[in-house]
Amino acid sequence: MSVIALANQKGGVGKTTSTINIGSYLAKEGHKVLIIDLDPQGNTTSGLGIDKTQLKSTIYHVLHDPKLLRQSIVQTPYDGLMVLPANQDLAAAELELASMEKREQILKALTDLMKFDYVLIDCPPSLSLLTINALTAADHLMIPVQAEFYALEGLGQLLQTMQKVKVGLNPNLNLLGVLLTMHDPRTSLSAQVKQQLDHHFKDKVFESKIPRNVRLAESPSHGKPIAYHDKMSKGARSYKKAAKEVHGLVQKHGKS
Repeated sequence: MSVIALANQKGGVGKTTSTINIGSYLAKEGHKVLIIDLDPQGNTTSGLGIDKTQLKSTIYHVLHDPKLLRQSIVQTPYDGLMVLPANQDLAAAELELASMEKREQILKALTDLMKFDYVLIDCPPSLSLLTINALTAADHLMIPVQAEFYALEGLGQLLQTMQKVKVGLNPNLNLLGVLLTMHDPRTSLSAQVKQQLDHHFKDKVFESKIPRNVRLAESPSHGKPIAYHDKMSKGARSYKKAAKEVHGLVQKHGKS
Protein backbone atom coordinates (compact mmCIF):
# COMPACT_ATOMS: atom_id res chain seq x y z
CA MET A 1 0.00 0.00 0.00
CA SER A 2 1.24 3.48 -0.87
CA VAL A 3 0.06 6.52 1.07
CA ILE A 4 0.40 9.85 -0.74
CA ALA A 5 -0.21 13.20 0.98
CA LEU A 6 -1.12 16.07 -1.35
CA ALA A 7 -0.14 19.26 0.43
CA ASN A 8 0.54 22.94 -0.12
CA GLN A 9 -0.22 25.56 2.50
CA LYS A 10 -1.33 27.92 -0.24
CA GLY A 11 -5.02 27.53 -1.06
CA GLY A 12 -6.42 27.40 -4.58
CA VAL A 13 -3.51 25.52 -6.16
CA GLY A 14 -5.52 22.53 -7.42
CA LYS A 15 -4.79 20.24 -4.48
CA THR A 16 -8.33 18.90 -4.10
CA THR A 17 -8.86 18.66 -7.87
CA SER A 18 -5.61 16.70 -8.15
CA THR A 19 -6.53 14.35 -5.29
CA ILE A 20 -9.94 13.56 -6.78
CA ASN A 21 -8.79 13.09 -10.35
CA ILE A 22 -5.54 11.21 -9.76
CA GLY A 23 -7.45 8.99 -7.32
CA SER A 24 -10.23 8.33 -9.82
CA TYR A 25 -7.83 7.47 -12.65
CA LEU A 26 -5.86 5.10 -10.40
CA ALA A 27 -9.17 3.42 -9.50
CA LYS A 28 -10.13 3.20 -13.21
CA GLU A 29 -6.87 1.32 -13.77
CA GLY A 30 -8.10 -1.33 -11.33
CA HIS A 31 -6.26 -0.20 -8.20
CA LYS A 32 -8.06 -0.20 -4.86
CA VAL A 33 -8.06 3.49 -3.91
CA LEU A 34 -9.14 5.39 -0.80
CA ILE A 35 -9.15 9.16 -0.62
CA ILE A 36 -8.99 10.70 2.86
CA ASP A 37 -10.50 14.18 3.02
CA LEU A 38 -8.43 15.88 5.72
CA ASP A 39 -9.61 19.41 4.94
CA PRO A 40 -12.42 20.81 7.16
CA GLN A 41 -13.86 22.52 4.06
CA GLY A 42 -14.78 19.03 2.83
CA ASN A 43 -14.36 19.98 -0.83
CA THR A 44 -13.07 16.54 -1.79
CA THR A 45 -16.15 15.00 -0.22
CA SER A 46 -18.59 17.24 -2.10
CA GLY A 47 -16.46 17.00 -5.27
CA LEU A 48 -17.20 13.27 -5.26
CA GLY A 49 -20.95 13.91 -5.09
CA ILE A 50 -21.38 13.24 -1.36
CA ASP A 51 -23.76 15.41 0.68
CA LYS A 52 -21.66 16.61 3.64
CA THR A 53 -24.76 17.50 5.68
CA GLN A 54 -26.03 13.89 5.66
CA LEU A 55 -22.89 12.23 7.03
CA LYS A 56 -23.26 10.46 10.36
CA SER A 57 -19.59 9.52 10.67
CA THR A 58 -16.55 11.25 9.13
CA ILE A 59 -12.76 11.34 9.47
CA TYR A 60 -13.35 13.57 12.51
CA HIS A 61 -15.14 10.76 14.35
CA VAL A 62 -12.60 8.15 13.22
CA LEU A 63 -9.66 10.19 14.57
CA HIS A 64 -11.35 9.97 17.97
CA ASP A 65 -12.49 6.35 17.64
CA PRO A 66 -10.67 4.12 15.11
CA LYS A 67 -13.37 1.45 15.51
CA LEU A 68 -15.60 3.69 13.36
CA LEU A 69 -13.23 3.40 10.38
CA ARG A 70 -15.06 0.75 8.37
CA GLN A 71 -18.51 2.28 8.75
CA SER A 72 -17.20 5.77 7.90
CA ILE A 73 -15.68 4.88 4.51
CA VAL A 74 -18.07 5.76 1.68
CA GLN A 75 -18.16 3.95 -1.67
CA THR A 76 -18.38 6.49 -4.49
CA PRO A 77 -20.15 5.66 -7.79
CA TYR A 78 -16.80 5.85 -9.59
CA ASP A 79 -15.06 2.54 -10.40
CA GLY A 80 -14.49 1.35 -6.86
CA LEU A 81 -13.09 4.68 -5.63
CA MET A 82 -13.71 5.08 -1.89
CA VAL A 83 -13.55 8.13 0.36
CA LEU A 84 -13.21 8.79 4.07
CA PRO A 85 -15.24 12.01 4.06
CA ALA A 86 -15.00 15.27 6.01
CA ASN A 87 -17.24 18.18 6.91
CA GLN A 88 -16.91 21.27 9.12
CA ASP A 89 -16.74 19.05 12.26
CA LEU A 90 -13.08 18.48 11.38
CA ALA A 91 -12.26 22.11 12.20
CA ALA A 92 -12.55 21.22 15.90
CA ALA A 93 -10.07 18.36 15.56
CA GLU A 94 -7.05 20.66 15.56
CA LEU A 95 -7.55 21.73 19.18
CA GLU A 96 -8.79 18.33 20.33
CA LEU A 97 -5.85 16.42 18.82
CA ALA A 98 -3.41 18.76 20.56
CA SER A 99 -4.19 17.22 23.95
CA MET A 100 -3.99 13.60 22.76
CA GLU A 101 -1.08 11.24 23.32
CA LYS A 102 1.13 10.75 20.21
CA ARG A 103 -0.98 13.42 18.55
CA GLU A 104 1.11 13.51 15.34
CA GLN A 105 0.66 9.76 14.79
CA ILE A 106 -3.11 9.32 15.10
CA LEU A 107 -3.71 9.17 11.33
CA LYS A 108 -0.71 6.84 10.91
CA ALA A 109 -2.32 4.40 13.35
CA LEU A 110 -5.45 4.49 11.14
CA THR A 111 -3.69 3.97 7.81
CA ASP A 112 -1.85 1.00 9.33
CA LEU A 113 -5.28 -0.69 9.59
CA MET A 114 -6.10 -0.14 5.91
CA LYS A 115 -5.82 -2.51 2.96
CA PHE A 116 -5.75 -0.46 -0.23
CA ASP A 117 -3.33 -0.14 -3.11
CA TYR A 118 -3.35 3.65 -2.77
CA VAL A 119 -4.43 6.04 -0.04
CA LEU A 120 -4.47 9.69 -1.14
CA ILE A 121 -4.74 12.33 1.58
CA ASP A 122 -6.08 15.79 0.70
CA CYS A 123 -4.45 18.05 3.29
CA PRO A 124 -5.81 21.40 4.54
CA PRO A 125 -4.15 24.55 3.11
CA SER A 126 -1.98 25.08 6.20
CA LEU A 127 0.95 23.50 8.02
CA SER A 128 -1.37 22.41 10.82
CA LEU A 129 -1.45 19.39 13.09
CA LEU A 130 -3.72 17.70 10.54
CA THR A 131 -1.07 18.19 7.83
CA ILE A 132 1.65 16.89 10.18
CA ASN A 133 -0.54 13.80 10.75
CA ALA A 134 -0.81 13.32 6.98
CA LEU A 135 2.97 13.61 6.50
CA THR A 136 3.59 11.19 9.37
CA ALA A 137 1.22 8.66 7.79
CA ALA A 138 2.48 9.08 4.20
CA ASP A 139 5.12 7.32 2.15
CA HIS A 140 5.15 10.17 -0.36
CA LEU A 141 4.49 13.90 -0.48
CA MET A 142 3.08 15.37 -3.68
CA ILE A 143 2.94 19.16 -4.05
CA PRO A 144 0.51 20.73 -6.53
CA VAL A 145 1.80 24.18 -7.53
CA GLN A 146 -0.19 26.77 -9.45
CA ALA A 147 1.45 28.44 -12.45
CA GLU A 148 1.34 31.96 -10.99
CA PHE A 149 3.70 34.67 -9.79
CA TYR A 150 3.86 33.60 -6.11
CA ALA A 151 4.03 29.88 -6.91
CA LEU A 152 7.20 29.16 -4.92
CA GLU A 153 6.19 31.26 -1.92
CA GLY A 154 5.90 29.05 1.16
CA LEU A 155 7.24 25.91 -0.53
CA GLY A 156 10.49 26.21 1.42
CA GLN A 157 8.55 26.12 4.67
CA LEU A 158 6.62 23.03 3.52
CA LEU A 159 9.85 21.25 2.58
CA GLN A 160 11.41 22.18 5.96
CA THR A 161 8.34 20.73 7.69
CA MET A 162 8.65 17.59 5.58
CA GLN A 163 12.30 17.27 6.58
CA LYS A 164 11.48 17.66 10.29
CA VAL A 165 8.77 15.00 10.00
CA LYS A 166 11.22 12.72 8.16
CA VAL A 167 13.84 13.10 10.87
CA GLY A 168 11.57 12.95 13.91
CA LEU A 169 8.47 10.95 12.96
CA ASN A 170 8.57 9.25 9.57
CA PRO A 171 11.94 8.28 8.06
CA ASN A 172 10.13 6.67 5.07
CA LEU A 173 8.67 9.96 3.80
CA ASN A 174 9.95 11.15 0.44
CA LEU A 175 9.05 13.85 -2.07
CA LEU A 176 7.22 12.11 -4.92
CA GLY A 177 7.12 15.27 -6.98
CA VAL A 178 5.78 18.72 -7.78
CA LEU A 179 2.77 18.93 -10.11
CA LEU A 180 2.25 22.14 -12.09
CA THR A 181 -1.44 23.09 -12.23
CA MET A 182 -3.48 25.79 -14.02
CA HIS A 183 -0.78 25.87 -16.67
CA ASP A 184 -1.28 27.97 -19.78
CA PRO A 185 1.41 27.30 -22.42
CA ARG A 186 0.49 30.54 -24.23
CA THR A 187 1.77 32.73 -21.39
CA SER A 188 5.36 33.52 -20.53
CA LEU A 189 4.44 33.38 -16.83
CA SER A 190 3.64 29.65 -17.01
CA ALA A 191 6.97 29.07 -18.75
CA GLN A 192 8.81 31.09 -16.09
CA VAL A 193 7.18 29.16 -13.23
CA LYS A 194 8.04 25.85 -14.90
CA GLN A 195 11.64 27.07 -15.30
CA GLN A 196 11.80 28.03 -11.60
CA LEU A 197 10.41 24.66 -10.53
CA ASP A 198 12.91 22.82 -12.76
CA HIS A 199 15.72 24.89 -11.24
CA HIS A 200 14.69 24.23 -7.61
CA PHE A 201 13.29 20.69 -7.86
CA LYS A 202 15.10 19.29 -10.93
CA ASP A 203 13.87 15.74 -11.69
CA LYS A 204 11.14 16.00 -9.01
CA VAL A 205 8.91 18.05 -11.34
CA PHE A 206 6.18 15.93 -12.94
CA GLU A 207 6.32 15.70 -16.73
CA SER A 208 2.51 16.03 -16.69
CA LYS A 209 1.19 19.57 -16.51
CA ILE A 210 -2.44 20.32 -15.65
CA PRO A 211 -3.90 23.02 -17.90
CA ARG A 212 -6.44 25.71 -17.18
CA ASN A 213 -9.59 24.00 -18.41
CA VAL A 214 -13.25 25.00 -18.13
CA ARG A 215 -14.53 21.41 -18.05
CA LEU A 216 -12.07 20.59 -15.27
CA ALA A 217 -13.10 23.66 -13.26
CA GLU A 218 -16.81 22.87 -13.49
CA SER A 219 -16.64 19.12 -12.71
CA PRO A 220 -16.66 19.51 -8.87
CA SER A 221 -19.98 21.37 -9.05
CA HIS A 222 -21.40 18.23 -10.69
CA GLY A 223 -19.86 16.03 -7.99
CA LYS A 224 -17.86 14.11 -10.60
CA PRO A 225 -14.19 13.46 -11.34
CA ILE A 226 -13.25 14.79 -14.77
CA ALA A 227 -13.07 11.24 -16.19
CA TYR A 228 -16.84 11.00 -15.67
CA HIS A 229 -17.70 14.60 -16.56
CA ASP A 230 -15.78 14.98 -19.83
CA LYS A 231 -13.21 12.27 -20.46
CA MET A 232 -12.11 13.82 -23.76
CA SER A 233 -11.26 17.23 -22.29
CA LYS A 234 -7.69 18.51 -22.00
CA GLY A 235 -7.98 18.37 -18.22
CA ALA A 236 -9.03 14.72 -18.31
CA ARG A 237 -6.17 13.71 -20.59
CA SER A 238 -3.68 15.56 -18.37
CA TYR A 239 -4.86 13.91 -15.16
CA LYS A 240 -4.91 10.48 -16.81
CA LYS A 241 -1.26 11.02 -17.74
CA ALA A 242 -0.46 12.34 -14.23
CA ALA A 243 -2.04 9.26 -12.59
CA LYS A 244 0.10 6.98 -14.77
CA GLU A 245 3.15 9.01 -13.82
CA VAL A 246 2.26 8.73 -10.10
CA HIS A 247 1.93 4.94 -10.43
CA GLY A 248 5.24 4.69 -12.29
CA LEU A 249 7.08 6.76 -9.68
CA VAL A 250 5.59 4.78 -6.80
CA GLN A 251 6.61 1.51 -8.48
CA LYS A 252 10.10 2.93 -8.91
CA HIS A 253 10.23 3.64 -5.17
CA GLY A 254 9.10 0.06 -4.55
CA LYS A 255 6.04 1.03 -2.52
CA SER A 256 2.91 -0.44 -4.10
